[in-house]
Amino acid sequence: MDPAWLLERFGAQMFWVSAAIVFIECGLLFPILPGDSLLFSVGMFINRAEAGEAGIHMSIWLACLLLSAAAFAGNVVGYEIGRAVGPAIFRRNGRFTKREYFDKTHEFFERYGNKALVIGRFVPIVRTFITVVAGAGQMDRRRFFTWSFVGAVLWATGVTLLGYFLGGIPFLQKNIEAALVAIVLVSVLPMLIEWWRHRRQAR
Repeated sequence: MDPAWLLERFGAQMFWVSAAIVFIECGLLFPILPGDSLLFSVGMFINRAEAGEAGIHMSIWLACLLLSAAAFAGNVVGYEIGRAVGPAIFRRNGRFTKREYFDKTHEFFERYGNKALVIGRFVPIVRTFITVVAGAGQMDRRRFFTWSFVGAVLWATGVTLLGYFLGGIPFLQKNIEAALVAIVLVSVLPMLIEWWRHRRQAR
């Protein structure tokens, strides 16, 4: 899942591989996929291509549109899975569908309500399971589609544009691994904050 390897392996097709991974992470219960890193990298590689270097030759705005659509479509699929077989999935404790993931996501959803569909986009694991929780809880479709769409656009477009504009910085171009590690650390920050708050409350 290393973006540089994906670019070397798939070339211009790396964009479509990234879009597929975003779709899967947002809807098919695979919480360990690097959505944040890939979005950032797509933006950076588009910037590189515009500078005449090896990268992704595509309009940044078209890329944002397609990635947002992939994220939204993934959420819709996850929601429908939740409505159809949610209770059965909740009872499982498999390798990727651990019960604790669902419990934490349900708590997150209950705490933040509609905003959870937007905020949860930026939290790994939560963005994978929150749609299933919403579906299993029979959340109104229109309300779900509205907030899920907002979250998809803010997340996919925002992180991709971040990579596009920061990708022109020479330091980041020469230290892509460090940039991706920073993206991952920022994305898990909300979970660390919640853990710290629960620890304080427990004391």
